[in-house]
This record gives sequence, structure tokens and C-alpha cells, in this order.
Amino acid sequence: MELWYSEKHTKNVKFSIKVDKQLCSLQSEFQRIDIFESKEFGRFLTLDGYMMLTEKDEFIYHEMITHVPMAVHPNIQNVLVIGAGDGGVVRELTRYNTIQRIDLVEIDEMVVTVCKEYLKQTACKFDDPRVNIYYQDGLKFIRKYENEYDLIIVDSTDPFGPGEGLFTKEFYGNCYKALKEDGIMVNQHESPFYEEDAVAMKRAHKRIVESFPISRVYQAHIPTYPSGHWLFGFASKKYHPITDLDANKWNTLQLQTKYYNTKLHKGSFYLPNYVEEMLKDVE
Repeated sequence: MELWYSEKHTKNVKFSIKVDKQLCSLQSEFQRIDIFESKEFGRFLTLDGYMMLTEKDEFIYHEMITHVPMAVHPNIQNVLVIGAGDGGVVRELTRYNTIQRIDLVEIDEMVVTVCKEYLKQTACKFDDPRVNIYYQDGLKFIRKYENEYDLIIVDSTDPFGPGEGLFTKEFYGNCYKALKEDGIMVNQHESPFYEEDAVAMKRAHKRIVESFPISRVYQAHIPTYPSGHWLFGFASKKYHPITDLDANKWNTLQLQTKYYNTKLHKGSFYLPNYVEEMLKDVE
């Protein structure tokens, strides 16, 4: 008998991966957590039936959400990561010796526990002494801080369920307040391709534009996400993602990456016309 994981990307489109076995299935206080194993994509994590990451393509997402702001801001020392219980963002951040503190806020402790056990590829740096984990609602956590962080990375789930509050104007306003005067916020920005995803993307972009003086969108190709065409948001109080990119400085670090490089960094901000038109509509 063949086993398949299937996810509806729209009412008329389904994405499927052949599964060797299901390694874990748990119901936490917040969501259902499943870990599957497959020949094509290795192990993968789903929350409430939605794909979060696979071992085969997670590097694309985690490198693009982390190294883009790190290559722009000249002196990031204190970082707040909201979501990211799989550990991939933390893994990439710990590669920078200049970072002094990484605060991770994850609402669901069970996600971290499960990923530590089954997804050691991403959940491998939680024990770094610079990492502090807070099992709280990110929306409530951020309210307490002002002028605290150089970088905030919002690695949220989709804008429903536990991650819904991380797409509100209040949340982005609180992120602005929690950042230092030259701080950067980066978030996963959904996909522009399918209509329902595009509506969520435009809603989030409108709220970020209203909160930050500099707001740009960039893209990556992630095969297991809906349509494969995924967007990220770059919002800043001071730095422009292209003109303030210090490619020479970042390249001297000699970090070995599989997807990100400083040429791709620039290119990722040049978007297809249909996406540019969507963004202009809400700007």
C-alpha cells in the first residue's frame, strides 16, 4: 500500500509527497504536529496539515530570511526571532560570531521538543549559549520592549491559527517600537501566485508599509511551498536592502551557503510585473 501526504494549495490544486512512514503525530495545546519521512524530501514537518519545512529544501527559506538582513545591517548584536521552533533560523544566526544574543519566542513548546528529536538538521543549535527560548505568544512578548533589538525575524506560520496575530498592524507597530533606531524586521510574506495567498500577502504588506519608512519585498523559489514562488518582507528604519548591502564585508566572512549569495541578494528584490502591480495597489 502506498502512503501519500497531500495538501490542498487551492480548492482545485493538490500537492502530494509519497511517504515512507509517519514518525510522529501529536496534538499540542495549539495545533497538530506531524513528522513524516520520504525518499524525495527526507523528513518533513507539518502543522495542522500544512507544510512547514522539508530536509531537502529548508536551506532556501532559512538562508534567505536570515542572511539578507545580516548582509545589510553593519552591526547586528541582539536578535529577536518569533516563531521558528524548528530551529533553522537559529542555526543560521549562530554562524555569526558578532551576534551576542538571540531571543527565540515560540508559542508551542511541543514544536521545539519534536524538532529536537526528529529534525536534528535544523534543531541543532538551540544549546548555543547566546540563545534564550521563551515559550510565549509573540504578540504579547513584543509589547514589553522598546529600542531593544537590531533585528527581528518573524518566521511565522500562515495567517490563521496560532500565527494569525503576527500579521496585524498592532504587531508590526510593536516590532517597530522594539527595534533600535536603525533596526530591521524581516518576515515570511506568503506567496503571490494563488488568489487566497495573494490576498494575505497584500494585507500584510499594507500593514508593514504603514509602520516602516523603508519596506521592500524579495523572493525565493521553495519547491514545497504553494506554487514554489515565495516572498519575504524587508522593513527597516534606516537601511535600504540593496543600496546598503555590504557585499564585500559579508563575503569576507566566507560562510558556506547553498542558496544565498550577494548577487542573488540584489536580484531577489527585482520582482515579476504581476507582483509589483499587487504591491503598488496596496502601497
